Amino acid sequence: MTLSEIFDRRSISANLKSTTKTDAFEELVDAVAAVHPELDRETMLASILDRERKMNTSIAPGIALPHGYYPGNGGIFGALGISPAGIEYDAPDHKPVHCFFLLIMGETSREQHLRVLSRLAALINSGGHEVLRKAKTADGIHDMLSRIH
Repeated sequence: MTLSEIFDRRSISANLKSTTKTDAFEELVDAVAAVHPELDRETMLASILDRERKMNTSIAPGIALPHGYYPGNGGIFGALGISPAGIEYDAPDHKPVHCFFLLIMGETSREQHLRVLSRLAALINSGGHEVLRKAKTADGIHDMLSRIH
């Protein structure tokens, strides 16, 4: 499963409208729900918020990986959002987050989940998140993701 399969172009925002962390979660969950109407929005949001209460999901300066598990499902679904202004995230480095990779994972997708995290780590370590931040459109971001294997 490639990043471009997980982050459908319809669930990518090159300009998040949200100004708070919780609003960003809601905006991104809404994007996943729009692409995958079989998934319940409230269940996804509750899972994301529950995970975030346990531990902050800021993973690097300016980058967050909010994620949660969805019962009874075996897939991995994502939304990617860029906030040009940045959003206060209570990150350990006290810096705002600009790049959000939201993942909803089925209970039986743990092996796939590790591959996805590996691809995201490679993207981040190569500085690819900075390239994504400069993209002006969801199509541009999706095209960049389609080149990552």
